[in-house]
Amino acid sequence: MVSKKGTSLVIVESPTKARTISSYLPDDFVVEASVGHVRDLPTSAKEIPEKIKKEAWARLGVNIEEDFEPLYIVPQSKKKQVQKLKQLVKDAKEIYLATDEDREGESISWHLVEVLKPKVPLKRLVFHEITRAAIQKALEDPRELDQGLIEAQETRRIVDRLYGYEISPILWRKIGPGLSAGRVQSVAVRLIVERERERKRFVRVSYWDLVGRFAPKDKVAFDATLVELDGKRLAVGRDFGAETGQLLPTSDALWLTEDAAQALHKKLEKADWEVSKVERKPYTDRPAPPFTTSTLQQEANRKLRLSARAAMQAAQRLYENGYITYMRTDSTTLSDEAIAAARQRISELYGDDYVPDTPRSYRTKVKNAQEAHEAIRPSGEFKKPEELKGKVGVDELRVYELIWKRTMACQMADAKGSRLVMQVSAEGATFQASGKTILFPGYLRAYVEGADDPDAELADKETVLPEVEVGEQLGCEELEAKSHITQPPARFTEASLVKELETCGVGRPSTYAMIIETILRREYVVKDRNALVPTFVAFAVVGLLERFFEHLVDVSFTARMEDDLDKISLGEIESLPYLKRFYFGEGAKVANGEGLKGLLDQEIDPREACTLPLGEAEDGEMVAIRVGKYGPYLEKGEDRASIPEGTNPDELDLEKAIELLARGSGPTELGVDESSGKTVYLKSGRFGPYVQLGENDDEPKMKSLLPGMVPEEMNFEQAMKVLSLPREVGVHPEQNEPVLADFGRYGPYLKCGSETRSLEGHEQIFEIDLEGALKVLATEKKGGWRRSAPKVLKELGKNPEGTEIKMLDGRYGPYVTDGEINASVPKGTEPESVTLEQ
Repeated sequence: MVSKKGTSLVIVESPTKARTISSYLPDDFVVEASVGHVRDLPTSAKEIPEKIKKEAWARLGVNIEEDFEPLYIVPQSKKKQVQKLKQLVKDAKEIYLATDEDREGESISWHLVEVLKPKVPLKRLVFHEITRAAIQKALEDPRELDQGLIEAQETRRIVDRLYGYEISPILWRKIGPGLSAGRVQSVAVRLIVERERERKRFVRVSYWDLVGRFAPKDKVAFDATLVELDGKRLAVGRDFGAETGQLLPTSDALWLTEDAAQALHKKLEKADWEVSKVERKPYTDRPAPPFTTSTLQQEANRKLRLSARAAMQAAQRLYENGYITYMRTDSTTLSDEAIAAARQRISELYGDDYVPDTPRSYRTKVKNAQEAHEAIRPSGEFKKPEELKGKVGVDELRVYELIWKRTMACQMADAKGSRLVMQVSAEGATFQASGKTILFPGYLRAYVEGADDPDAELADKETVLPEVEVGEQLGCEELEAKSHITQPPARFTEASLVKELETCGVGRPSTYAMIIETILRREYVVKDRNALVPTFVAFAVVGLLERFFEHLVDVSFTARMEDDLDKISLGEIESLPYLKRFYFGEGAKVANGEGLKGLLDQEIDPREACTLPLGEAEDGEMVAIRVGKYGPYLEKGEDRASIPEGTNPDELDLEKAIELLARGSGPTELGVDESSGKTVYLKSGRFGPYVQLGENDDEPKMKSLLPGMVPEEMNFEQAMKVLSLPREVGVHPEQNEPVLADFGRYGPYLKCGSETRSLEGHEQIFEIDLEGALKVLATEKKGGWRRSAPKVLKELGKNPEGTEIKMLDGRYGPYVTDGEINASVPKGTEPESVTLEQ
């Protein structure tokens, strides 16, 4: 973008936001993007200036000896953009910093000032939606940079750097490479591990009740469940102790066993039934508040099955294109203009009966008023979702519709109805049925949580019971004794984890998507359908952190830090004393622990850190899970056994472990090879079952079983067939090298000299002849290090630096690249629909 002398320069974070804002500004305004942060702490040794590399603190990027002064650098990837901004600053008469109005946005603006060093007037623009009216209002009322927000963000950045860069190397050395620790990340993993521990401790128990189908004369039959026997309430799941499987001492309920249930069933088969209670009460349901960052992520996960990251990316694009208000907010407040627009739309679409007499207002729990924006809502005139079709991507449209419906609903009239409770009794047994009738749907016409079609969902919300009177005789068409089993606490989903983190006050909702993405990428957690399941590595990491850095992974400590950062932003406490207390301890205890520096020199036994005890076997030997370099395995003395892939931690108890060890420990003799005189064994190792020729102290030959081979069915002939590999197919006529067929890490293959080619199936290893092998070797090699250049799927255009961006067909799916940075196209996204902005 070319600027003229005397222009007004507006700097935002993203090119999309820049284009949207520029459409609302006069011609003498130039809008340019910083493309995120222009300056940050170094992330690699090569980014550290030579004069500083020898300093003891250089690795941290924070001078802990000089009041925690941070070392900020302009990354190589941002230097062109910074140069472009500097040129634009030279021609500007004034500069507007229009980055997002939160701690990070304020920090980006401050870094821009520090890097660009402008000599012209600076103004800070803040707005919650990108519309003509909002931009104009912001221009009329600019403010100064908020030093409190900047200081709070810098404090957070330094604490997070010290936490991650000091503790992560300990995890690398004691557990394994590629691991990381983080102030909020580690607490999130701990919550997930603690939930899995609860599931492991949980004792399942069965309890019974009866279900009957009752029919009034000439009326529709209905189902009712036994709730009381001889005046005593029946026990349900919540009455049982999670770790004992027994009734809680505080429970006065009756535990109905199978025998008792069957006896009662027999007793009641010929009973005379009558209605003993009919109670009808009106009810009112009020709509939920408009979305905050947290509740949007939760509902998008529950309702749209979008990850927190995908939901936030969609919301970010909607905001930058001017369709919704700012998507990082803890507030449930709506502006007067937004309420008026919503009420007008409600009247147009649903009628005046759905507009309450007075506008609704919602309280927010935000402690820091400086970061209390509006709730997330449609911007401007509340465009209907169908108006955005063809203008935004699929996920963006779905998220917009969710936001539109929730915002409309929050300003609509209450839903009203009646609840009916009916009890049926005989022989001291009381059965109960509940009904619900919607008299006026109110806000449910627009939005039903967890449903895509509110009209269809309304019918499901009703349970209609027949009109009966107390004392009326009923017939019993069917009676059945039913068993129930208590269920352990549910694993976290992305939605419930976000809710738990917010409830605990850990981190900021705007960071949750990144946190969840990180723990999935680091493989602390895997997804089982929608549930987050911790891996054995996560158990080892959390165990180490709890033992040696307990207060740093304590929920209350992390939550207090968020409060402290808010206090720093408000000027209530100072940053430097806080940093000193966190790192050095200043001779005092910090949240029941020493300062971080004092904890780093503790003696940590790597073997102990990687061992997860399960208990003692009958012979007194300890059985444990060991987290090794190549994955988890079981250990009992000298015995080892691999853990079947896909085994969740709560599924592996002592009994199961002993069974696996018995199956995998101790070799099975299959026979003796006549030509060598050596014994052939079937064994199980860390990487699964394998066969071995010879003894351990005699450099034995070992080969893994081929796909489809079952250890229990393995015999001597099959073992010798596997041990015969690699099989010599023949000699290459031109290279005079043997052609070998074998099975390796990546499947069946041929090898001749330094050349290798994959085979289609492991059967070919034994069946292919020399002629066939030569044909395979003559084909172009696929995959590996010599892979041909990826196919270009789409030319996307140029980025702000002028670099071409292309979409390529990679080994693991389509990805976009500018020649230096690669980014995978999210699963479920059609490659053809990807735009340059995305």
